[in-house]
Amino acid sequence: MSAGHSLADVLAVLEGAYPLEWAEDWDRPGLVVGDRTAGVRRVRLAVDPTLAVVREAVTDGADLLVTHHPLLLRGASFLPSDTGKGAVVAELVRAGTALWCGHTNVDRSSRGTVGAWTRALGLREVRALAAGGEEEAAHGSRLLGLGAVGSIEPTTVGQLAVRIAGIVRETAQGIRWTGDADREVRTVALCPGAGDSFLDIATGSGADVYITSDLRHHPALEHIEGAADPLAVPALIDVAHSASEALWLPEAAALLAEALPDLEVTISELSTDPWNGRV
Repeated sequence: MSAGHSLADVLAVLEGAYPLEWAEDWDRPGLVVGDRTAGVRRVRLAVDPTLAVVREAVTDGADLLVTHHPLLLRGASFLPSDTGKGAVVAELVRAGTALWCGHTNVDRSSRGTVGAWTRALGLREVRALAAGGEEEAAHGSRLLGLGAVGSIEPTTVGQLAVRIAGIVRETAQGIRWTGDADREVRTVALCPGAGDSFLDIATGSGADVYITSDLRHHPALEHIEGAADPLAVPALIDVAHSASEALWLPEAAALLAEALPDLEVTISELSTDPWNGRV
């Protein structure tokens, strides 16, 4: 198969659906490594640009690796190849493989992580949890905001946790929840990735449950102890960060297949969750 598309062509699709200006000010999405004029035949999708993921992409012959998380979120002055991030850059440059990272610009999109979660759970009457908007982008993408709130067919916290376990990738953490497993759920708030900064907003949304990742002990405890009546605050369901955001990968694959159908797009099955096991 000939390289019928340039890297610039592929980035036009990605940044058309996930405009870089939708990202938070502190974020660093976009092209990290690569020649925009180079040909692209094969694209690999993953959550994190770890060295193992990069080596897998290179071995697979990928011309472009697309990840959800940025490689250099905090920047770097030096990238020697005997450091983790330096080794990633060296591997990519040697192989001629480009790296594009999307993050909060992807999270906000109806075709991104939030959109993937709302569809996976069948949420209706969806509205933004925080930082919403009315903007339209290319390829049917709409600005949803950081997180979403929507109604769901009546279920319980325990049943919803089991359902989520069947939707996301398996991790050592599993799916954790607070309170009574039999508590009824009709309204769901969610924020893929780390969302403990939105605990108060989730409570104010009227949701029965809040689904997110990376919930720390004290914020979670203060949340569930924040009212005399446990039903006055949403129950919490905690999903491993990488598993939560991996729901976006099939959405990104579908986007590229629709826009550039002759591209070969594959999804990495490597786990980038930092925890390997538990006893």
